[in-house]
Amino acid sequence: MSKISEAFKNKKAFIPFITCGDPDLETTKEIIKELELNGADLIELGIPFSDPTAEGPVIQGANIRALKNKITTDHVFEMVKEVRNDVKIPLCFMTYANVVFSYGSDRFFSKCQEVGIDGIILPDVPFEEKEEFEGVASEYGVDFISMVAPTSEDRIDMITKEAKGFIYIVSSLGVTGTRSKLNEGIKTVVDRVRKNTDVPCAVGFGISTPEQAAKMADISDGAIVGSAIVRVVEEYGKDAPKHVGEFVKSMKEAYHAS
Repeated sequence: MSKISEAFKNKKAFIPFITCGDPDLETTKEIIKELELNGADLIELGIPFSDPTAEGPVIQGANIRALKNKITTDHVFEMVKEVRNDVKIPLCFMTYANVVFSYGSDRFFSKCQEVGIDGIILPDVPFEEKEEFEGVASEYGVDFISMVAPTSEDRIDMITKEAKGFIYIVSSLGVTGTRSKLNEGIKTVVDRVRKNTDVPCAVGFGISTPEQAAKMADISDGAIVGSAIVRVVEEYGKDAPKHVGEFVKSMKEAYHAS
């Protein structure tokens, strides 16, 4: 069992997302520590990119702010290396194919192994083209995380049979961002995933309230929350770590109450 899969063992996983370098890397480090302290089971770390096509305006804004700070992939790797002195839960990069390709796949995943990154999510890489990245990732012990959506239909069987770490179930069409109402058909997708694999699955895209997180975790093996957390970071800037911690704590309490 991979370290990522272990994050789901005997519990519903809470998976927050943040963009590295927003508002700066020192604050990012403190936010990561607060996330673990307040109950995160696995953390998704966004590497800033100029064209984050899967992201809505909130996370796009975080990317723009980080890039204005001239944050590079090397800066992110160095930050992860430092934070790994304190943080023990699994860490997973969420970025784009061009970031990995331009860095050099072998060099990128070697660095992931060196600093303690456990998995990677590349939302712009379709299943049919994943081998270009997954093969190298596996060599360095990095789980390539598969994504499925309600529109994946028959492809769900094919995608999930080869899944590693956990399966990211996209709750709704479109880009990331908070939603007042989540897709009611997610349970059908989860049931189909579970017919093909024992790899845990978590639901993301649009989860913004403790109630929504608890509902999605009840249906699946965990919930992923991004835009709602990034909005807290945008609002409080360098003072965000404490507020992010309080927000995550409220999410986890909803889990236990459900």
